[in-house]
Amino acid sequence: MRSGFPDFRLGTVLATSFTGTLSERHGNAVERIPTPQRLIDWLAVYGLAVDSCTPAQLELARELRESIHAAATAAALQDPIPAAAVQVINDRSAQGRGAAILTAEGGREWRLGSASRLEDALGVIAADAISVISGERDGKLALCASPTCQAAFFDTSRSRTRRWCDMNTCGNRQKKARFNANQRKDPSSAG
Repeated sequence: MRSGFPDFRLGTVLATSFTGTLSERHGNAVERIPTPQRLIDWLAVYGLAVDSCTPAQLELARELRESIHAAATAAALQDPIPAAAVQVINDRSAQGRGAAILTAEGGREWRLGSASRLEDALGVIAADAISVISGERDGKLALCASPTCQAAFFDTSRSRTRRWCDMNTCGNRQKKARFNANQRKDPSSAG
């Protein structure tokens, strides 16, 4: 983590992890990519290294993030996906020139255009969002049960009954709050 910035909340699904760069949307929102350099840092963590990012490109990335959030939330609730969100996701996907590359170990990496353009990285994220929201991938979109978070996440658990976007943050916070509330109700149970 760069000094002075909140940690990234990393997940295994690129598109929903990207929406997590703004967390606690229904509480005290935490912006995890407040600067162009911070977006470059986040992209590098996901193997999407880009050479540069301008403030205008950061705004394009945030627009994509919010569009993915809106579309994923609608899909999780089985509501119609907002047309504006669909347009932004499709535009970013079409503008990117990233390609999936098979590694010698059998994994997947992304190769961006020759100039490592930010638009290529955003195209990869948009394409991932399309695969998740359209139902192409094995899993289910759900919303975090934390009242201050409510982030859309992609549940790949066997039962598809996960409640939290991240057990280490939202899940633990909710368990701790429940424990503290129970302690206040029954002080004799404190050990």
